[in-house]
Amino acid sequence: MGLPIIFSIDDDAQVLRAITRDLKAKYRDTYRVLSTASVKEALESLIDLQNKGEEVAIFISDQRMPEMQGVDFLQKAKKIFPDAKRVLLTAYSDTDAAIKAINDVQLDYYLMKPWDPPEEKLYPAIDDLLNDWQADYRPDFKGLKVLGYQFSPKSHQIKDFLYGNLIPYSWMDIESSDQGKQICSTNNFETADFPVVIFEDGSLMKNPSVLEIASRIGLNASVKQQIYDVIIIGAGPAGLAASVYGASEGLSTLLIERRAPGGQAGTSSRIENYLGFPSGLSGADLARRAVTQATRFGTEILSPQSVKEIKVKDKYKTIVLEDGTEINGKAVVITTGVDYRKLETQGIEEFTGKGIYYGAANTEATSCGNKEVYILGGGNSAGQAAMYLSKFARHVYILVRKNDLSSSMSSYLIDQLSTTENVKVLGCTEIVEACGNDHLQGLKLIDLNTREQTSVSADALFIFIGAKPYTDWIGLEIIKNKKGFIETGRDMNSYGEFRKVWKADRDPYTLETSSPGIFAAGDVRAGAMNRVTSAVGEGSMSISLVHQYLSEI
Repeated sequence: MGLPIIFSIDDDAQVLRAITRDLKAKYRDTYRVLSTASVKEALESLIDLQNKGEEVAIFISDQRMPEMQGVDFLQKAKKIFPDAKRVLLTAYSDTDAAIKAINDVQLDYYLMKPWDPPEEKLYPAIDDLLNDWQADYRPDFKGLKVLGYQFSPKSHQIKDFLYGNLIPYSWMDIESSDQGKQICSTNNFETADFPVVIFEDGSLMKNPSVLEIASRIGLNASVKQQIYDVIIIGAGPAGLAASVYGASEGLSTLLIERRAPGGQAGTSSRIENYLGFPSGLSGADLARRAVTQATRFGTEILSPQSVKEIKVKDKYKTIVLEDGTEINGKAVVITTGVDYRKLETQGIEEFTGKGIYYGAANTEATSCGNKEVYILGGGNSAGQAAMYLSKFARHVYILVRKNDLSSSMSSYLIDQLSTTENVKVLGCTEIVEACGNDHLQGLKLIDLNTREQTSVSADALFIFIGAKPYTDWIGLEIIKNKKGFIETGRDMNSYGEFRKVWKADRDPYTLETSSPGIFAAGDVRAGAMNRVTSAVGEGSMSISLVHQYLSEI
């Protein structure tokens, strides 16, 4: 963050040069001195400084200016930087106005012109005021800011995208954040403008799409090559592993991700059984390390971009993005993973993004402070989310259909949950209805043994149920099982249509789909083990098979 600012304004150019010179001579190492002769320019600059997250420590304003009196300027400046000290620069004849301003604008000091020598008549007063200001000064977050309503699906989407892509940001709920309200007021934002994203340079976007934000922060790079050796679709653990091995072994490699690196694993607050990390690591940390490794070896990454189609011509593959862009490759590895299955219970869809979230525990955890939080699901992702949310929430309740978690969750997580005082498992329980006005406020639960229904207060519900493969977009007669998972290798022999669509003179490789040169790895593949380690292993192995395929063409 930049140095705090001493801001001076005087329409008399000679006086302005003198005050600026003296202030810089004393404070240039610890403060940035800005000055202007124009009130209009000053007010515009203050809004820009506020949006950038800068801090003004002191305003020093002349009283008699043609555009606006100094007292009035300080009144406006106070609305933008309310914690800054305020000093009025006056002539002897203006002392009455200065004294009145002590009450009107909570003036901290008034300085008489001339102030020579500054060592006696300027610096002691400024030093005292700066010391007072520093005592209460807390540096503002300088970086990307998101302003919006807490129970807004669009705000949640943007926060979740930024978190998943490891972009630091500050969230401001405009209904509860004083700073958020202040920024809204000075920029004259209207309801339709939200969510608003303010970038580090002070520029802003009103109600932007995720793709617009990605382009603005440089995530969505353009394709650099006419044809790639391998194109990997999906940046979960399998896709990241494939991109690391592909690029490190000399293949021109492109990785396409529709949301954020890491997949479902990337949303995990703590993975404790991953080989080589005895104290565990977060899914976001794992994704960050993998992305860094992949890019170091030369992998190109497109994110967020969705693939809508794969076309095959001769032995080359064409990837068609949602915006119509076509990218050519020799081989393709599909690692799109799975999505959480949607809950079709009454009220769930209505409040999704308004207190009900699929995954996203890390994104919304801070909004759950001292609140009643429910988690639906009994797998490791649900357990990890419960442990993380327990640091913020008053109580965390885990809802499962079975009696307990023993058949679906790792024992180390069950042990941790059992010793966490504010976490409780509600077995043999289902949700009947989600209730509320404009956001989630309660749940109706049913005991599956007694059929008794109860109503409970609920501030948030995080859903971690089932796994639906992200394969609806895949055509090309690629064989999938009844649940939508992609079949590979010898398992395809049990399908009557396999020999009709398989045109190669050899049997398919282990991870190869029914379309030669297109492979599947990780959770999207039928028969895959749903573990991060196995996904990484399959992603790595897919590149070995890509090499074999490329040697044929």
